[in-house]
Amino acid sequence: MTRGKLFDRFWALVGGVSVRTKILGIVLGLVLVLGLGVTVQVRAALTRTLTLQLLEQSASVTRDLAARATDLILVNDLYALHQLITETQANNQNVRYAFILDPEGQVLAHTFGSGFPPDLLAANTVAPTEHHRTRPLNTDEGVVWDTAVPIFEGRAGIARVGLSETSVRQAVNAVTAQLLLTTVLVSAVGVAAAAFLTWILTRPILNLVQATQAVGRADLSQRLVPWADDEIGELAEAFNRMTEDLARAAQERAEREKLRGEYVKGAIAAQEEERKRIARELHDDTSQALTSLMVGLRTLTDACPSPEVQARAEELRAVASHTLEAVHDLALQLRPSVLDDMGLPAALERYVTECRRRFGLTIDLAVHGLADQRLDPTLETALYRIVQEALTNVGRHARARTVSVLLERRDGKVLAIVEDDGVGFDPASAGKAQQRLGLFGIRERAELLGGRLIIESEPGRGTSIFVEVPAR
Repeated sequence: MTRGKLFDRFWALVGGVSVRTKILGIVLGLVLVLGLGVTVQVRAALTRTLTLQLLEQSASVTRDLAARATDLILVNDLYALHQLITETQANNQNVRYAFILDPEGQVLAHTFGSGFPPDLLAANTVAPTEHHRTRPLNTDEGVVWDTAVPIFEGRAGIARVGLSETSVRQAVNAVTAQLLLTTVLVSAVGVAAAAFLTWILTRPILNLVQATQAVGRADLSQRLVPWADDEIGELAEAFNRMTEDLARAAQERAEREKLRGEYVKGAIAAQEEERKRIARELHDDTSQALTSLMVGLRTLTDACPSPEVQARAEELRAVASHTLEAVHDLALQLRPSVLDDMGLPAALERYVTECRRRFGLTIDLAVHGLADQRLDPTLETALYRIVQEALTNVGRHARARTVSVLLERRDGKVLAIVEDDGVGFDPASAGKAQQRLGLFGIRERAELLGGRLIIESEPGRGTSIFVEVPAR
């Protein structure tokens, strides 16, 4: 694993903990590092100092023993010599052993009650001209500093004393324990103080996080109370200014949407009224005029004996009949009277029949939950126009063979679904193609009714249009 990946994993791990935990970790880490560092330094310095003192004590005790043993060796008073080294060991708690050698290297007196260890003789030697010589010896009890001092320049023998490091280790361990205890106590105090400080520091940040989450849920009434005039206080004031600006912008946007909705609603209502007026005029005036024209042409055909005039009159009568049929179709498309008289299901059934004839499609229509109670006239008109626009798009652009239309009322909502097996399209580019402009009208009507439009389509897989609006 590369160094960059290791750093990324470490940073991800560190970034996953809270700010409070990070601050507590930093404080605790600093206290521990400082305490352990001081402990190690003090332990090393104390060990060096006490060891030097032990070496000086070893040389001093051994030289004192050598000086006092000179006369006893010369008069060959071995008992007094033994008493001397015993007294030396008793008066110095660090002395592990003491013994006197004659010039030939024979032991004159020693403090080993169970017998003198022969290997100890060669462990340390000193020349007659040397002041003293000290060497460390590793024993089962630890390090023993063995010091040899020549007696009367070596002519009377050698005095050797061994001082143990036990007292040094005990003193160093005691000081180390005290330092570690102090470190633990300081760590506890530091963690408590850090916890209090982090609570003070992170509480406004946590409040800011909660307020930000509330703003994310579109609650723009959140305001923070600055705790102090520091950076966090400035952040709280900036957040308050931001929420005020967002609330003002949201209010302005809502007002614009309301005005836009009222404008579009008014435009659609005016459009429907104009459609109704034009359809009524086509039905009442234009249709009656064309019917009168056809009756007059029939009368002319019966009254005129000329075959040419009769043939011409029949042609004109056929044109008038075709025009009358087109006027009827146009009137039905503009505003089907059955929608006002019999309701939405009957109007859709009639329009589906017309689409079957006009586009040659196989259309299945299913209506559920609308037989017992009619919907609001505005809602009926909007749903009729939505289905009308969807079927018109299918007939003109989808190149489909079968279409299914479902209109269902349930749970206080009306669901309109139009599915076809045509060529389909990319919904992301629906607003870019001219043949998709009808989808804007569908979406516009659905949103004005407080509903939503969902389009599911893929090239070559057909299209499904889902419209869901509240039932009124």
